[in-house]
Amino acid sequence: MVMSKPIACSRMYNLSPRIRGLWDALFALVSVQSGIELEIIAHAAPAPLSELWARPDMGLVFMCGYPFSRMPEGARPTALAAPVSSEAWSLDQPLYASHILVASTGAVNEVADLAVARWGWTVRDSQSGYHAARSFLADRFAGKVKQSMTVGPLLNPSGIVAALEDGRIDAGAIDAYAFQLLSMHETDAIDGLRILATTDPLPAPLLVAAQTLPADIATALQQSLVTLHETREGAAVLERLGLRRFSTVVPPAYDSLPLRADDADRRLGITW
Repeated sequence: MVMSKPIACSRMYNLSPRIRGLWDALFALVSVQSGIELEIIAHAAPAPLSELWARPDMGLVFMCGYPFSRMPEGARPTALAAPVSSEAWSLDQPLYASHILVASTGAVNEVADLAVARWGWTVRDSQSGYHAARSFLADRFAGKVKQSMTVGPLLNPSGIVAALEDGRIDAGAIDAYAFQLLSMHETDAIDGLRILATTDPLPAPLLVAAQTLPADIATALQQSLVTLHETREGAAVLERLGLRRFSTVVPPAYDSLPLRADDADRRLGITW
């Protein structure tokens, strides 16, 4: 039986054709350096991410830490590495945060206004686009947030940005690394928006492989990822994506995410 090529997919950070092209270049370099031939796919929205994460041919696929943490330990895909952003919020570790975005000329002017804002959210199993915002609110307005109108699912950061720009929502949380990529390569997309606040850093989305991927292939891909910054070509590819390097991760580090989400749900006492 002929084994299909492992797939690589940056869907979580496919924010534009230009940005996708940068990820494709990174995957191509990893493929060459590891000696593992990869099939680079888009799995473009609105195709469900859950379908992507269930594929038995995953080789290098970005996965949100929240659904990863909710899976039974024995059913989780193989964790390979997570990105280390060049931005200060990463603390030079494989961490990320969410930016609370508002319109520059909108009704929300300060953090206190967020308790009554119309919130947009991406999907309910997203750490950056859903749970981060609820934890942020619970930390500041526990028991005081009114059951207000929310808009969702908006699927991804681009959906949050569009809803802010056309006035459907007052505030929304997006992955700080996604915002970094937009700031670097698609500045027109975020024109008229501003960062009101930034949430606490937490374990970043990670590149995973299917459990069924042979261990030697997974190891080769991981080794190529975490040493990419050591070569001139690799460092250049990473720099164009706003990254310092990829770092190995410890899966139990993600176990705090569902605990935080459940705690925020209890403290807020409202649903979205």
